[in-house]
Amino acid sequence: RDPFYENYINLFKKLFTRESLTALAQLFLVIAPVILASVAVGQVRKRTSSPPETWWWWLVALGIAVGLWLLLDGSEVISQLMATGKFFAVMFRTILYVLACIPFFFLFGLVLALILNNEFLRGRALFRVLLVIPWAVPSYISALIWQFLFRTEHGTINQLLRMLLGPEGGLRWLLDPTLAFIAVVIVNLWMTYPFFMVTILGALQSIPQDQYEAADVDGATWWDKLTLITLPLIRPAVMPAVVLSSITTFQMFNTVWLITRGGPIRGAGIPGATEFVMIHAYKEVFQSQNDGYIGAFAVIVFIILFAATMYSMRMTRITKGAYE
Repeated sequence: RDPFYENYINLFKKLFTRESLTALAQLFLVIAPVILASVAVGQVRKRTSSPPETWWWWLVALGIAVGLWLLLDGSEVISQLMATGKFFAVMFRTILYVLACIPFFFLFGLVLALILNNEFLRGRALFRVLLVIPWAVPSYISALIWQFLFRTEHGTINQLLRMLLGPEGGLRWLLDPTLAFIAVVIVNLWMTYPFFMVTILGALQSIPQDQYEAADVDGATWWDKLTLITLPLIRPAVMPAVVLSSITTFQMFNTVWLITRGGPIRGAGIPGATEFVMIHAYKEVFQSQNDGYIGAFAVIVFIILFAATMYSMRMTRITKGAYE
């Protein structure tokens, strides 16, 4: 017989073993609630002129899917996952990374947007183009450039520090756990601040100028106008950007991997200082080949990202038409 034909026959037989059919049935039972929720949401939107809030359909579907997964075979794996300290360490470090990045995203974006929104600034168009460049450069190129800048011996940053502070002025950026964490925050800030800058700048240009003129008549200071007019009115644009950036930062992989490889590692069996969720998953799958552990880990990460995505969609609906 033709060997290619034999391979297809063998593959066909393996697909219909008892174990494979059981796995397919379990997979169908888990994803079926999500599919049914999608169909239900579509029907509700078609049959009603003003569709009600449908986010709870998705939450119910997610709860049923997770419940079925736990009932089928996930409870034992989840208990093993919770028994290891790595899970909590990685999740805590990832959440800390998100919380460290988002405020800087907003502050840098706000300051630059306020500067670019000044009508007396010369060359505003040129500055806008230059400040958006970090966002336009591919992330892996930015990561490799920053990895070179942060090198201990020949990195540009340490060379500048030695020129200013002397021969001992260099820092072990990628070898010290705290400095490595700060380094990846700086890199993420470099790549993300243009997104907030553009978002806030668009919101600033949508604010009616008569509100500022009325505030000037009332004797309001610059700080009063910022806190009482600017910040409340740009909030509808900023909140979806915050949620979206939180999701992308939570699942960031390539940038951190190219710079630190998840390190530096503090000890055997302990996650590295920059070993966030996606890097940890990559190591468990391709280096440790711990399929059961990573399966449970993926379910928990999916729940977190699903909830964040639904919140983002809800925020988008709430803020829709805010500047019309």
